[in-house]
Amino acid sequence: MHQPVLLNEVLEYLNPSPGKNFIDCTIGFGGHTLPILEKNKPDGKVLGIDSENKVLEILKEKVSDQANQRLVLAQGNFINLKKIAAENKFTLINGILLDLGISSWHFEKSKKGFSFQKNEPLIMNYSGKELTAEEIVNQWTENELMEIFKEYGEERYARSIARLICQKRKIELIKTTNQLVEIIKQAVPGKYRHRRIHFATKIFQALRIAVNNELDNLEKVLPQALEALEVNGRLVVISFHSLEDRIVKHFFRQAAKDGYVNILTKKPIMASQNEIELNSRSRSAKLRAIEKLR
Repeated sequence: MHQPVLLNEVLEYLNPSPGKNFIDCTIGFGGHTLPILEKNKPDGKVLGIDSENKVLEILKEKVSDQANQRLVLAQGNFINLKKIAAENKFTLINGILLDLGISSWHFEKSKKGFSFQKNEPLIMNYSGKELTAEEIVNQWTENELMEIFKEYGEERYARSIARLICQKRKIELIKTTNQLVEIIKQAVPGKYRHRRIHFATKIFQALRIAVNNELDNLEKVLPQALEALEVNGRLVVISFHSLEDRIVKHFFRQAAKDGYVNILTKKPIMASQNEIELNSRSRSAKLRAIEKLR
């Protein structure tokens, strides 16, 4: 259901070995964690965090009994990384992985409107979030909509899409993905509808980021991750958006300047052409890694 992005590179930079402990902040179906558990056996552990209980239940069934004994699963948001680690008495942490990509499960199974290819309610939140995409498109002002479409989606037609949403919602509330896709279609020029990237992609991305406060959460988790690591421990982050990558890059550079870390990736690591052909979502992935010095 979900192909792990940059798996070989994650293993290279996290460098798991027997007896070492790791945290996967977005474990999903264990695409990165299961290979880590292979490399840190017989007694190394992994704390896996995910916002969706259903995902954790599926993962637990899929993992062997032996690996399950070394896998600690926690439902929650990685913004609470420090608290979750403390509650699970998970210490001596040698590596932390943050894969900021959204799981295929959310697109295919969650029924929350993450995909513009299915007609579903406009929800788009992860577990525990109250704000929904429906509230945003029906209640936020035209300027507020334009700003998130422009900033989070880097959408060139942000203004015309925001304007049409505000016009349409006066006639009928926008409650489904199909309604929103049709509005976006009407708001953009004809040639824009036939590009390689679907014309609704950036708007759906922007709404998801806004609903889940993803950029603020990233800024808050990075210092927690650095603090949680043992000396010589490593932090690996995979981002899929230029704004995410910028946050990670600036945090790493400042931490290096202050003498806390060594940057292991002078430039972000990108997927090979071969991986992109096998897994198109890896096209926008960027991996950065640091090692804690003190």
